[in-house]
Amino acid sequence: MSQETEELEREQSISTAATAPAISYTGWQGTIARYFDFEKYQTNFKTEILAGLTTFMTMAYVLVVHPAIMSDAVFLNEPRDLFAELVVVTSISAAIATLIMGLLAKYPFVLAPGMGTNAFFAYSVVLGLGIDWRVALACVFCEGVIFILMTLTDVRRHLITAIPDSIKVATTVGIGLFLAYIGLAGNPAVGGAGLIVANEVTKTTFGSFREPATLLATAGLFLASIFVVRRIKGALLWGIAGTAIFGWILGVVNAPTGLMQVPPLPTHLFGQAFVGLSGINSSNLLDFLAALLVFLFVDMFDTIGTLTGVGMQAGYIDEQGELPRANQALAADAIATTAGAVLGTSTVTTYAESAAGVAEGGRTGLTAVIAACLFLVALLFIPVLEAVPGFATAPALVIVGVLMMSSIINIRWGDLTEAIPAFLTIFFIPLGFSIAAGLSAGLIMYPVLKLVKGRSHEVSLITWILAAIFVFRFVFTTLRFQ
Repeated sequence: MSQETEELEREQSISTAATAPAISYTGWQGTIARYFDFEKYQTNFKTEILAGLTTFMTMAYVLVVHPAIMSDAVFLNEPRDLFAELVVVTSISAAIATLIMGLLAKYPFVLAPGMGTNAFFAYSVVLGLGIDWRVALACVFCEGVIFILMTLTDVRRHLITAIPDSIKVATTVGIGLFLAYIGLAGNPAVGGAGLIVANEVTKTTFGSFREPATLLATAGLFLASIFVVRRIKGALLWGIAGTAIFGWILGVVNAPTGLMQVPPLPTHLFGQAFVGLSGINSSNLLDFLAALLVFLFVDMFDTIGTLTGVGMQAGYIDEQGELPRANQALAADAIATTAGAVLGTSTVTTYAESAAGVAEGGRTGLTAVIAACLFLVALLFIPVLEAVPGFATAPALVIVGVLMMSSIINIRWGDLTEAIPAFLTIFFIPLGFSIAAGLSAGLIMYPVLKLVKGRSHEVSLITWILAAIFVFRFVFTTLRFQ
């Protein structure tokens, strides 16, 4: 075997298998190691803790961004008067959901209120349709209950199995590009990387190095890349921390104004979903059902896409195309959405940023447990988290995107009935800014091309049903919300 081949295999192993050696533990450490099956996944406490820290850092932005979006629609007298309470329910809902995922499904997947569905909640449902935010929370609560029933009846697990292998691989690649795009496309004026910016003529274009944030994001990308290439443990985490510290020292963004503060109790949000149930009447019933269907579609397939994409990156998907313990993972997601609605937030879902922890070698539920604990601890350190700018997390998201791209070689590009749907999936996930959008495009095109080619026997009945559901989703959302 050539030196180049050996090096390539070593690089690819970062994203496909845990690299930490297994260690024999005794006492309480041994109990934890056996529960999470450290020996099977060739991992250890240090690797899992670093993976949990890295995942948390790459998605800690949700503690600030999500409340900011929700505050435009969820308030008592004026926008943002419940911002602090929204930060608290965001953190608690993420912690509860992630803890269930880690302990029940034993996967390193992290959950939090979903970006995208929160905007739909605030701007389309509450502000657009004029539905009271309490009724909108009741809508999310009902969605969660429906998901629990679908999980108990095994429907959602069969949906994962029905997704063709080429679409599963394409979803992994698309999520990688999506994460990189999120990291690079932030507005430098508000602390984003600014390497990709909007342009009226070309839609998007390369950013300007006149922006300090863009320069620091670029420097951070070099720093994180060097750490990864040199196989430094916690490379992505150190890349985030180093870039943020440079930004604070140079005055590009404000340094933390404090270290700790006591979080408020969410007294105005907790249980309001039940109040909203009593607010459903003949005048808003149709809009309520319409919003419920959209929440169902988007959350269901965002979750399925994330579980299959990140699951394939971590090597969990078996030869039959199934995700072991899929029902437990889906149950965690369903329970999380229901609990989140009771707490007072929009749909809670599995985050693609979980791939950052997987890239660090996280392979068990302990990674998720660590991240869940950090969400709770973060309630005391909100001033520090608020000071971590978007350009600091951009390098980590780009590196994760690189690692997830490696599976693209498993798509059969010589077979256009596989290649075209896979390409559409990859293309629309980042540019449609939605995992569900990419899955929709791929799963609609896949059975059609197989049928035209005379190979309809390769398409399962469930795949046809999924394609029909996605067509209905596009028609429904176009007529109702656009």
